Amino acid sequence: MEWTLGFAGMIFLVVGLVGQAFEMRRIRLTTYKDEDSASANIFMNGRNFKWYALLGIGIVFWFAAERM
Repeated sequence: MEWTLGFAGMIFLVVGLVGQAFEMRRIRLTTYKDEDSASANIFMNGRNFKWYALLGIGIVFWFAAERM
């Protein structure tokens, strides 16, 4: 296992997950009132795609580290 790629993959995954959680909270608070529940379309908001890209990069790095 290539440790540098593995650590980089884990870092990308953690940053992507935490960033997306804060972004989803921010989207929900700006779009919906407190008493309304958010719809499933919140995942397709354009502001989430940068976090999806980070998660994808992390998965690719982690997979590459396991294959080396």
